[in-house]
Amino acid sequence: MGENLVLNMESRGFRVAVYNRTASVTERFAGGRGRGKNIIPCLTLGEFVETLARPRKVQIMVKAGAPVDAVIGQLLPLLEMGDIIIDGGNSLWTDTQRRERALREHGIHFFGVGVSGGEEGALKGPSIMPGGSAEGWKALEPIYTKIVAVAEGEPCCRHMGPDGAGHYVKMVHNGIEYGDMQLICEAYAILQATVTPTADEFAAIFSEWNKEELDSFLIEITANIFRRKDPESGKALVDVILDKAGQKGTGKWTVGHAVEMGVPLSVIGSAVEARILSSMKSERVAASEILPPPDIPEWSGDRNSMIAAVKDALYASKIISYAQGFVQLGAASELYGWNLNFGDISSIWRGGCIIRARFLNRITDAYRNNPELKNLILDPYFRNIIAETQSNWRTAVQTAVGQGVAVPAFGAALAYFDSYRSRRLPANVLQAQRDYFGAHTYERTDKPAGEFFHTEWFD
Repeated sequence: MGENLVLNMESRGFRVAVYNRTASVTERFAGGRGRGKNIIPCLTLGEFVETLARPRKVQIMVKAGAPVDAVIGQLLPLLEMGDIIIDGGNSLWTDTQRRERALREHGIHFFGVGVSGGEEGALKGPSIMPGGSAEGWKALEPIYTKIVAVAEGEPCCRHMGPDGAGHYVKMVHNGIEYGDMQLICEAYAILQATVTPTADEFAAIFSEWNKEELDSFLIEITANIFRRKDPESGKALVDVILDKAGQKGTGKWTVGHAVEMGVPLSVIGSAVEARILSSMKSERVAASEILPPPDIPEWSGDRNSMIAAVKDALYASKIISYAQGFVQLGAASELYGWNLNFGDISSIWRGGCIIRARFLNRITDAYRNNPELKNLILDPYFRNIIAETQSNWRTAVQTAVGQGVAVPAFGAALAYFDSYRSRRLPANVLQAQRDYFGAHTYERTDKPAGEFFHTEWFD
């Protein structure tokens, strides 16, 4: 991604200096992809820093954690007040906050910049989420807004806010990405258990969905995945890929902080847990030989109706996932005083990034029309979509349960919707239990809010 960002910047008219601690890497790039371009290869860090125009803008593209601190430590003695250090990796936002505070004391601006779009996006135009000082942003804005993707005539980059805001928004973006991917997998699982499409038929189904409201990068690449054949076996490649998912940590960070703040994040949480369960492959295989399967009758429903039901369930669940993500962003914004702009955030996710999708235009409209919107599903447009898809959504989840197909994210999304729309939940029993064993008290329906009561249960 670092090389591709350099080539992207150079192609937009910028002169770019590059440095890698391994000199041969720099030389190989300069003599290969960088040959004949306005790129200055530097073999020492000192040479690199001296090459830069003031205020210097240094973007670090290394693994998150200790390597970032190490590079900052090497750069600091070479920089001057007003210079800018940028971390373009997926760093934990609290690390970014710590680094920003420390560098501010030296008069150095520090930016935590989320970059989404993978290697291709980095080269052709990513989505960029910068967090740092307003003063530093003035120097970076002309660069970033020129190298990013453009959606609806707007560059997919906005200043997110101070210190860790950019990395936090990127983290939640990645959490939503986890949810999107798991929901697509569950749609695949339900259809596989019922209408049993071939890989080519799956490709056709997803391609058709990509022409409608589910139009998105992830739906598009999923259709392409089903088309690819394995050159070794001749089978569909997807059928020979081991069902054991990996993850790098941003999903777990997202869920962990949501729990700390008391924000329900059930769809993304289910997606993270699904990846963890998938990684237990040998244990699952052993359990499959022991645990009794359900008595499942052969499915005999209407093929087109089931495909439509799964499509609607996918769309409704996707809306819930994004709604939960934006609620989390709101809670973090309040906690840290970031003043996040949800209209801006959704607008920069419309192009370049992994979760880019047509319906982000509607999310952008929702938050620009009502910046104080408490929950995305309360917006009239999305409220109507939920109303239109709700019956099919329930049908898809019921079918999955009846067929013994695990759909944790679909189920979590529906449970969240049913809980959020409920005037009364069974938490009254829970509060009675808490008061019974721990004297935690409870409020009453017939008394003013804020008055607490305790019952002596052991008469």
